[in-house]
Amino acid sequence: MAIAADRNPTHFLRRVVQADLAVSGAAGALQLLAAGPLERLTAIDAGLLRGSGLVLMGWIAFLGWALSRPAITAPLARTMIGVNIAWVAASVLVWLEGAIAPNALGVAYLLAQAAVVAVFAELQFFGLRRQQRG
Repeated sequence: MAIAADRNPTHFLRRVVQADLAVSGAAGALQLLAAGPLERLTAIDAGLLRGSGLVLMGWIAFLGWALSRPAITAPLARTMIGVNIAWVAASVLVWLEGAIAPNALGVAYLLAQAAVVAVFAELQFFGLRRQQRG
């Protein structure tokens, strides 16, 4: 994996954030541009998909801004980690609390995206620790 191969602690965190930006951008674009077909496939309301797609556009703007800084500081990294953890929690809670009633494919979609976001949070935490030690 290219992210893990980088030995520079500062570069590792930056590469993780770049990957988060790319994946979040792709997911946000998909949810904005294909909300109707996704709703038919997943039984997740198209309005909710579009709304979360818009939230992801804001997220990628924040990540892009963070990447434009000379360094990703500890407070910035902690903010990224916290937002990613909140996304995972919200994703699961809207389903468990009955706010949405996805079909089996919708549950898989929901849990898969939550798992990917959880991995980004973990990698960002790991990258922050590496950066602080390096």
